[in-house]
Amino acid sequence: MTRELVTVTPETTVLEAGQLMVDRTIRRLPVMENGELVGVVTYGDVRGARASAATGLDIWELSFILSKLTIREIMTPNPVTISPDDTIGTAAQLMLKYMIGGLPVLDHQGTLVGIITESDIFRVVVRNWMHADDESGEPYAHYE
Repeated sequence: MTRELVTVTPETTVLEAGQLMVDRTIRRLPVMENGELVGVVTYGDVRGARASAATGLDIWELSFILSKLTIREIMTPNPVTISPDDTIGTAAQLMLKYMIGGLPVLDHQGTLVGIITESDIFRVVVRNWMHADDESGEPYAHYE
């Protein structure tokens, strides 16, 4: 789980969010309003908004529209969340069920404390796989 979060507000522009994602090398941003999680926006959402705004517009019109388009208009509201007490397995099941790549982590008071992503889960799998290799001296799995 990532605890050092970068967040945006619903009023953040799509251009600002996209630049933040590029600068910080992240693919999703929790959307916070008045201290509460109200949504999630992904790099795919931002990229899609840029592409959909581009149809048939000249560069000036496109720039104007994108400078006014906010995260509120493209975010996923009321995202699926998980508790810090839940297991990695539960997180993976939720991601598969809802076909999403990450889950905001909310404590029992509803405070955003982190985000867990498919990359976090993959790192755990690899670490456990490597640990199993070390103990047995044999590769953990073979692909045939």
